[in-house]
Amino acid sequence: MCGDGCDGGYPIFAWKYLVQNGVVTEECDPYFDQIGCAHPGCEPSYLTPRCEKQCKANNQVWVEAKHFSINAYRINSDPHNIMAEVYQNGPVEVSFTVYEDFAHYKSGVYKHITGDELGGHAVKLIGWGTTEQGEDYWLLANQWNRGWGDDGYFKILRGANECGIEEDVVAGLPSPKNLILNFADVDASADVV
Repeated sequence: MCGDGCDGGYPIFAWKYLVQNGVVTEECDPYFDQIGCAHPGCEPSYLTPRCEKQCKANNQVWVEAKHFSINAYRINSDPHNIMAEVYQNGPVEVSFTVYEDFAHYKSGVYKHITGDELGGHAVKLIGWGTTEQGEDYWLLANQWNRGWGDDGYFKILRGANECGIEEDVVAGLPSPKNLILNFADVDASADVV
């Protein structure tokens, strides 16, 4: 029920997967890779990478690198609620409509101007800001690849629900399982006197 990689899905189910199955750390399986998903305007196009369940960092074991969430929930679409969630609990996932001009984004604050609708997309919202010209924006990490946008990141207009960016916001909170694993690692390496 999570989805079908680059072919779409439902973000809330991805968070529920995190609750039930956990996911590995970014050090184990980096958010950005050298290939990334196929995306409009990207040549050559790539298939969704196959999950190998093996850490890229050689000193980690896949199962031991897993982290979990205790819950999965939606955030109210009010920009202040979204900012409060990111400030208090870290990045959230947002869905929005992608148009042809988004594929050619390089820098600045994105606003849809031209081109047909290509479909939906989900990305990681990591922060917000205001340009020197007074334009409010969200800061997001896209997973297509680092060659797209501003090193894989982009800004989009904040407070106007640009492309539906503020409509479907989901998140979760870390599970104590994450702390227990880390505590067990520290405890096992402690010297007994």
